[in-house]
Parts: sequence; C-alpha cells; structure tokens
Amino acid sequence: MKLNIHYAAAFALAVSPLSTHVMSDTNAEIEEILVSASLIPILASRSANAVTVIGREQLKNRATVSLSNILRDVPGFSVSQVGVLGSQTQIRVRGAEANHLLVTIDGVEASDPSQGDEFSWGTLTASDIERIEIIRGPQSSLRGSDAVAGVVNIITRSADKSSVSLFLETGSWATHHSGFSIGHKQGDFDIRFGLSHIESEGDNIARTGDENDGYRNTTFNLKSGLRLSDQMSISFAARESDGMNQFDADSDFDGLIEDQDRVSEFENNTMRLQGDYSSQDGAWQHKVLISRSESDNVAFADKVKGNVTASTKDQYQYVGSFSWDQGAQNIAVLVEREEEDWMQRGEISWGIYDPNQNRERDTDSVAVEYRTDVSDQLTFAVSGRRDDNSEFDSANTYRAEVVYQLSDATRLRSAVGTAVKNPTFTERFGFYTNFIGNPNLIPEESKSWELGIDREMMDGGVTLSLTAFDAELENEIDGFVYDPATFAYTSSNINGISERKGAELSAVGNISESLSLSAAYTYTDSIGDDAVREVRRPRHIASLNLGWQAADNLHLNTNIQFTGEQTDIYFPPFPEPSQVVDLSNHTLLNINLNYSATDKLEMYIKLENALNENYEEVFGYQTLGFGASLGLRYSM
Repeated sequence: MKLNIHYAAAFALAVSPLSTHVMSDTNAEIEEILVSASLIPILASRSANAVTVIGREQLKNRATVSLSNILRDVPGFSVSQVGVLGSQTQIRVRGAEANHLLVTIDGVEASDPSQGDEFSWGTLTASDIERIEIIRGPQSSLRGSDAVAGVVNIITRSADKSSVSLFLETGSWATHHSGFSIGHKQGDFDIRFGLSHIESEGDNIARTGDENDGYRNTTFNLKSGLRLSDQMSISFAARESDGMNQFDADSDFDGLIEDQDRVSEFENNTMRLQGDYSSQDGAWQHKVLISRSESDNVAFADKVKGNVTASTKDQYQYVGSFSWDQGAQNIAVLVEREEEDWMQRGEISWGIYDPNQNRERDTDSVAVEYRTDVSDQLTFAVSGRRDDNSEFDSANTYRAEVVYQLSDATRLRSAVGTAVKNPTFTERFGFYTNFIGNPNLIPEESKSWELGIDREMMDGGVTLSLTAFDAELENEIDGFVYDPATFAYTSSNINGISERKGAELSAVGNISESLSLSAAYTYTDSIGDDAVREVRRPRHIASLNLGWQAADNLHLNTNIQFTGEQTDIYFPPFPEPSQVVDLSNHTLLNINLNYSATDKLEMYIKLENALNENYEEVFGYQTLGFGASLGLRYSM
C-alpha cells in the first residue's frame, strides 16, 4: 500500500467544526444539520429532500464490514451484489441506473469513470466512517452529472479527543478483519489516522464447482485540520483502499459462469484540501476546495495480467454565500472546474477494433442557489446550474423546493427538478469484449417531481414519512444493442421516455427508552420506453431494524431485509437471443449482540443471513449463506 498525497504541504491541517445531531439506534433525530442537501449546511427541517442519515452509533451496533449491506435499509435503494464479500455491487435508487447515484467521500466525488461512472461499492469498507448523508431525488442543479437520482455523502471520522483504539474480528469463510486508529486533538488542531485490513477466503460464486472466491482489502484514512482564527479554518482528508477480489467467468459461452482463476486488483483513493472563511458577523461564507480521486484496476486470468483501466478526476471548487434578513434569506454561488482522465490497456480480442485508448474531458460549471424562510412555517428554495462540457453541448439544470410546517408535528415538502447524465467513457469508446463504443451518444436527461409528508408521533419520538416520486428519463442509453452481422454489442440513445415512479414509507425513532425502530417500504415501477419492466429493480423492498438496549452494557440489534421479485437478463449460446428471467424474492435476517465489558472493552457477535436463505441478486451468481462473526473493540 502506498500513500499518494498530492498536497503534502497540507498534511497537518484541521477540520472546521460542525455541530450535528445524528440519527442512531438509540437516539431519534433532533434538529439535524445537513451538509450535502444544499450548497451550504442547512437545518434538516428546511430541506424538501427525502433524507436518510446513518450515524456512527448505528454503524457500530450493526458491526457491518461492507457499507452496501446497511444501505439496503435505505428507502428507495435496491442493491445487486455479484456473489461474495468484495464482489461487484450496484445500487439503484428509485428505479434509476446504478451510475445515476453520485457518491462523495468527505465531499470528493468518488465514482469511477473507468468503471462506467459507478462507485466501487465492493471495495468500500465501513471502517472510520462517522456519518452518511443520503439525499434522494435529482441533485444535478447543485452537483452536476451523475446526481440524477441522489447523492450519498460519506463523512469520515475526525479526532474529537486524543485517543488510541483497535478492533479485531474473525468469522465464517475464514474472514479476518482488524484495524487501529490514533487520534490527537489539542486546542484548534486535530489529526486522526486509521488503518484496517480484511481478508476472506470467501465461497463459490458459480452455481457449479467448489472453487472459493476470496477478497482482500487494506484501507487507511487520514483527516486533519487547524482553526487559524475565529473566521478561518483549513482541513485535509485522504482515504485509500487497495486489494483484490477473485471472481469467475463464462468460458464455454453458455450464459452461466463457471469456476475460473480470475482476479481483479484495485486501488482507489480520494483526497481534498479545503479552506473556509466567514466574515466577523457570519453573513459572508467562503469555501475553496481542491480534490482528486484516482482509481486503478488490473485484471488477471490464470495469473496472466490482462486488461488495465485507470481514471483520475480533479476538481477545483469555490462556494460563496451571503445571508441577510437575520439569516432568513441566503444566496450561494458555486464555480467549479472538473478534469477527468481515462485510460485502458489490453489485448485486442475482437476484430480490428482497438479499445486501447487515452481520453479526457473537462467541465466548467456555475451554480446559483437561493433559499428563504418566508415565515416560521414556509421555506422556499430554487437552484440552477450550467455545465460547459468539452465533449457535449452545454447543459442547464434546475430544482425548486417548498417546505411548509403544517403544525408542530406535521410538515409538507415538495420538489421538482431536472438532471443530466453524460455518457461514460466505456459507452463511447468500448471495452475488451465484443462491446464497441459509440462516440455519437448524447447525455441522458431527467425530469422529476416528488411530494412528501413527515409526521411526528409518540410525543416526537418517532417520525413517519411518506414520499411519492415520479421521474421521466429521455435519451436513455441502451448498452445492449446487438449487431448480428458482427456479433458485437454497442450503446445507443433510445427514442421515447422511460418512467420511474413509486412511493417510499419510513418510520424512524424511539418507541421507548430502550427500544428504537427504523422501518422502510418502497414501491417502485421502472418501465422502459418499450413498456417493459427494467431489470434488477424489484417493485417491493422493505426493511425493519429494531434496537433493544437490554441493559446499560448490552445492546441487541435485529435487522430484517426483504427484496421482492425482480427480473434479469440471460444470454444463452449464440444464435439464441437474450432472455428476461425472473429472480425470486428473498428475506434476510441479521442479528447483532453488543456487550460492553468495561468502559474500554467491547465485544460483539454478528449473525448474517441467520435463516440461511438461498437466493440470487444477479442471475447465475450465488450469494453467501449463514455466517457468524465474533469481534472485539478496545479504546483508550
């Protein structure tokens, strides 16, 4: 593992403080501050977005290794994992595509341009994460391309005191997970370093055979900051994951994978340098951010090096805001430059088409957001953005939202907006199979609206939320256009409109002093322009999470996740056409028991898929059965 720090001079910088109340298993959401629902931090009660916040306590009680597992509980989120721990994982929000979800780590865009602009969920562990903010609905007017269906902002841990901690976990499939962290805080300076390592022998992904597919991941996280004065602070954050995952392939072209000696090595990192300044009266706020994300992927077949892909994304961003009328009105402006580089190398395996290429694209953007509290009950906001892209026509996106506090316990919220998704490098320039790029693709465009109501119950202990949503996608890119003359596939923009609509229902809070609840149900109807249901998008998804503080030092967490029937595509041997197949519904039961032996020592037991459910989330790929783990945490 190596540390690529491009801004080495900023190693010892600090994070500007932000007071928030985080939803957890034992604490209901209070007046929370959101940092990713606007260009500036805002109160959750002033946002019309459908929002889910996952806090440190929730992550600790679930003891999850893979972050995508806990995201299954989020309303509107559908997760498709290709087999075992570390395998390729896709998340679709409200029936949209997997690359319609923008993922940021400490504000740095972390989606991988060399992997179809999708985020590599299989390579992300839950170590050193403080908080996750999930904003559903179109956010392109603030975040640009990729934020068609929402944003997931992962906020890593900072040092709130001087401390040393370590953890050790072992469990089924010869899985071992361990790590440590060191934090120091003195006055206006703080710095924290965390390191974690996981290895697993895994299990067999293919339906036949007995060859296990393993996983290895080493992740470090560094975060530091310094408050220079009452008005100015600077901060630095870096995170890197590198390792490998084994997988299988279809060698006999029957449409199903078989045991194969295939390995993918990865290295992903994000880093950012940020400066914040506010005027003495707090009316003016300024933020300057420089960030970089890098991804490198190398595939091996029978221990022979094969395809190589890599990407780099640099961002230079300024956000300035001014508030007046005692803070009731605010206007914010964003100016941004984004530079993306993409590379792939490998042997030519299909005719004369050569996918060995280096490509780049640049985007200059300006966004404006105006927010006003018209009264104590009514909030209105509007935002617009213009993206000037080097490869495509300029794109204009907008969003308008209204929040009305109907009573102390009930609020109404609504939003309407547009979004854009640029074609990926792979869609335009191809890959090392029989997939040929189409450089003439144009961006996808989305229009959507949502209407929601939030109701506090049980003296404010539980919040019940209902959101209806509707989105229309134009110029949808179909990546499975088949040419029988060349036996090759390519991408093409589809004429017509694809629709995604449905509703989300959730309940979050404390039923009693010792019992907390988090429940969600989502109905999604995602239909393509040909009126056919789109694949890997179940109509019904539900989850239930109960946290019971049985004693001061004993916490029991029970989690149930239901995924309804869905469809997928099967590619039988040539010349048979592709077929749509059904995947059965499944229910997963996960149980966590956390025991605090002392103030410094904690122990936990984790049971995953406790009912040993046999299911597939992607056709032809087996998933893990029942697994148990035992872990220890020690801090001082």
